[in-house]
Amino acid sequence: MDEGGRTAARAIIDGNMYMVLATVGPDGAPWAAPVFYSTEDGRDLYWVSSPEVTHSRHIAHEPRVGIVIHDSRAPVGTAGPRALYISATATELDGEEALEGLRVIPGPAGRGGRALAPEEVNPPSPWRVYRARVIALSMICPRETGRPCAEHGLDYEHRRDVRL
Repeated sequence: MDEGGRTAARAIIDGNMYMVLATVGPDGAPWAAPVFYSTEDGRDLYWVSSPEVTHSRHIAHEPRVGIVIHDSRAPVGTAGPRALYISATATELDGEEALEGLRVIPGPAGRGGRALAPEEVNPPSPWRVYRARVIALSMICPRETGRPCAEHGLDYEHRRDVRL
């Protein structure tokens, strides 16, 4: 992957506030939820949720998750290159790992979140810190309408791997 792909992927991560988190329950039923996230390196994505909500219960059962981060305001037909597809392993954090998450949350100033104190995410509080550790990233390979992509010569929508 060229430097431009890394730059584009990081711009997507840094330019958005919500990711769509896809989980699966014990019965095999899928679930998708928008989640406000923070990150420093693009490899660990942190958020705060209740352990009682559906996606958190699913993560306790199956930590493998899918994530999409995209610009939902992109004009029709242009969202592909502005979306990042992520495979990750998610977990509820405690102890030092939760404190590391709180150091990253809410992210840069102006994102709308607020810093949290440890007592706000530890029992008996109803909130916990979660982390998705990225395993793989991909993006839709850019191409002009009606033309094959320059990288693969394919004239249909397909993904290319990204390394941060």
